[in-house]
Amino acid sequence: MKSGCEVIWTDEAYKNLNNTLTYIEGHWSEKELRKFARLLEKQLQLISQRPLIFPEAFKHKDVRRAVLSRQTTIYYKVKSDSVEILSLFDNRQDPRKLKMK
Repeated sequence: MKSGCEVIWTDEAYKNLNNTLTYIEGHWSEKELRKFARLLEKQLQLISQRPLIFPEAFKHKDVRRAVLSRQTTIYYKVKSDSVEILSLFDNRQDPRKLKMK
C-alpha cells in the first residue's frame, strides 16, 4: 500500500493551525485539544493517501477543500509528489479572508 504524499504546510496554514490550537487551549479542555489533534491527523493522512478524494474549492479549481469539522476546513493543492496545505480556515469567518497563494 502506498504510504502517501508528503504533506507540506505553507506559512499561512501553519499560522492558522497555531491560532486554532491557541484558541482551543484557551477556551476548551485538554480532552478537546487531543480530539482536534486526532481528527486533524486522521484527515491529513487521508489527504496524503488519496489527495483527489475531496472536491475542488468553488472559485479555485486547482485547490481542494476538506471539511475537518463544522468550524474548520482544510484547503490544499495537489502537487506531483506532495500535498501543500494552504489554509486551515475557520468557517465562522468571512470567506473573503481566505488567503490562498
